[in-house]
Amino acid sequence: SFCCGHNEFNAEKPKRCPGLGLFYALLSTFLFSTITVLVKTIQGIHAIEISAIRCFFQMLFVAPLLIYHKTGFLGPRDKRIYLLLRGFLGSNAMIMLFYAVQQMPLADATVIAFSNPVFTSLLAWIFLKEKCTIWDCVFTVFTITGVVLIARPPFLFGEALGGFETDYSKHMKGAIAALAAAIAAACTFVILRKLGKSVHYYLSVWYYAVIGLIECIVVVSVLGEWRLPSCGRDRWLLVLIAVLGVGGQTLLTKALQLEKAGPVALMRTGDVVLSFMFQFVFFNRAPTLWSLGGALCIVASTSGIALRKWYIMTRKS
Repeated sequence: SFCCGHNEFNAEKPKRCPGLGLFYALLSTFLFSTITVLVKTIQGIHAIEISAIRCFFQMLFVAPLLIYHKTGFLGPRDKRIYLLLRGFLGSNAMIMLFYAVQQMPLADATVIAFSNPVFTSLLAWIFLKEKCTIWDCVFTVFTITGVVLIARPPFLFGEALGGFETDYSKHMKGAIAALAAAIAAACTFVILRKLGKSVHYYLSVWYYAVIGLIECIVVVSVLGEWRLPSCGRDRWLLVLIAVLGVGGQTLLTKALQLEKAGPVALMRTGDVVLSFMFQFVFFNRAPTLWSLGGALCIVASTSGIALRKWYIMTRKS
C-alpha cells in the first residue's frame, strides 16, 4: 500500500507502516474501554448475563475464522487441558470485570483490573520459573498500594471516608471482583505464554467463548437472574459489546505480532486515562484524589514492568 512505502520497482517485501502495531494497540485499548462504558450503561441485566451474550456472539464470529484457517475446534490433544484452563480463567476475568464495573466507579474498576501485569510476573516466576528481580517486588508493592487507595478499606481509612458511587459494601464487592479479574487475567496470560505459538489464536478465543457461555448459563440459571433485554437500545448495545470484544482482541493480537510486548503494554495504559475521561463525560463523575493516587501507583508499576522488559529485549536483540 502507498502508506507503507511500497515501491513497485523493489523486488523485496514491502515495508510495513512504522508504528502500525502501536496504532493497533491504541485502537484496541479504545475498543476495550468502550465496552466497559456500554456495560455500565446497560441497566437491569446481571453482569454474568451480559458476559453470556458476549460469549455467544463471539462464538458466532470466531467459528467461521476457525473453519477458514482449518484449525479444527478442539486443538492438539496435548494442549487441550491448557486451552480449557485458558477458557475458564479468561471468561471468569471478563465476568468479574463486568461485575466490578456495575458495582463501583468505572475508572476505579478499570484501574484495579489493569494491575494484572504485576500478577503475571509473579505467576510466571512461580509456574514458568521466570526470573523475579527486586524490581518486580517494588512494582508489586506499588500495585498493592494503588489497590488499597482505591478500595479504601475502613480499618485503614475509617468509616466516615466518602467518595463512593454507591454504598461502601457494593464498592468493596466491586474492588474484590476487579482484583479477582486482574489475577484471573494474569493466569490467562501465563497459560498463553505456556502455549506459545503451538495453537492458533482464534482457537484460544473459541475456548474462551464456549466455556464462558456454558459457565454463564449455569451460574445465571442457578441465581435466577435471567432478564430479557429491553427492546431497542439495550439489545443493540449487547451485540455491540460482542463485536467490539472480537475487534479489540484481534487488534491486540495484530499489535503483538508487529511490535514488542513492552511498547504494546505501554499503549494499553491508555485504558486508564480513557476510563477516567469516560467516567467524567458519560457519568458526570469526577475521580477522587484517592482514586487518582491509586491509579498513579498502578500505572507506574505496569509501565515500569513494560519498560523494563522492553529494555531487556532490546539489549538481547
